Amino acid sequence: MSSNLVDQLAGLVSEQQNYQTTNIDRLSTLELVSSINQQDQTVADVVKAILPQIAKVVELIVVSISQGGRLIYIGAGTSGRLGVLDAVECVPTFSIDEGIVIGLMAGGQSAMFKAKEGIEDQPEEGQKALNEINLNSKDIVIGIAASGRTPYVLGAIDYANQIGATSVALSCNPNAKLAKNVDVALLPIVGAEVLAGSTRLKSGTAQKLVLNMLSTASMVKLGKCYKNLMVDLKATNEKLVARGTRLIMDITGVTQEIAEQKLVQANNQVKLALVMIIKKVDSEKAKQLLRESGGFLAKVLD
Repeated sequence: MSSNLVDQLAGLVSEQQNYQTTNIDRLSTLELVSSINQQDQTVADVVKAILPQIAKVVELIVVSISQGGRLIYIGAGTSGRLGVLDAVECVPTFSIDEGIVIGLMAGGQSAMFKAKEGIEDQPEEGQKALNEINLNSKDIVIGIAASGRTPYVLGAIDYANQIGATSVALSCNPNAKLAKNVDVALLPIVGAEVLAGSTRLKSGTAQKLVLNMLSTASMVKLGKCYKNLMVDLKATNEKLVARGTRLIMDITGVTQEIAEQKLVQANNQVKLALVMIIKKVDSEKAKQLLRESGGFLAKVLD
């Protein structure tokens, strides 16, 4: 282990000792969880402080996807897992095609379930991961690293810049190396963790809040909802079919029988079924109307 790395870690906010929690090993269980909760309550305000930067990234994501690009999250450990989680959930929630939002993490798919910490020390592996998905200049790459120094993520961002893709850093350290050479830096600085260096705690919570905003706001701007309803969800299991049926009934006022019938005719696409019912058209005409509106249900109804 190099002394240089020891010095680097010593200078990271996320590695510092939190002097508000130095006695947690002596607290009662209720006092202990209360202390953790008290620390967690600071995270939302930290994220609030960077809302303008988050909004800017949302706009960049919308432009990228609208032009045929992809949203790509890449990270290691907890940061990587959070990116994968957000990417995976976009498909059933917003009915986007596989591969539009991608989550990559050091160590590949198996690292989602079993830590492979050594891979994160190799910047060339980050470049390789992006190269394997044929990264191009239309894509936007969000490098996630609480420390802001993870070599795997730094290598990925360097490669993204070489290709001409839009690059974004998401880190919880104010002087993050990752933030030095990107188009936009998102830096929710949550301070020292309850357990020194355990960035799955406040840092992980901040990252999750930011990722929730990035994907959700982008999909709203791309027409993936109506009012605050998930009308573009993909009804791929019983729960989602039931949710889709209820949405159709609530929006149109039709019976459950008709809602279920139209959902089947629309190949389980809720938004398509809604247009069919409200505009009294078949599925092909409904698809045409949605294409003409850019996928925005409100525009079709107006």
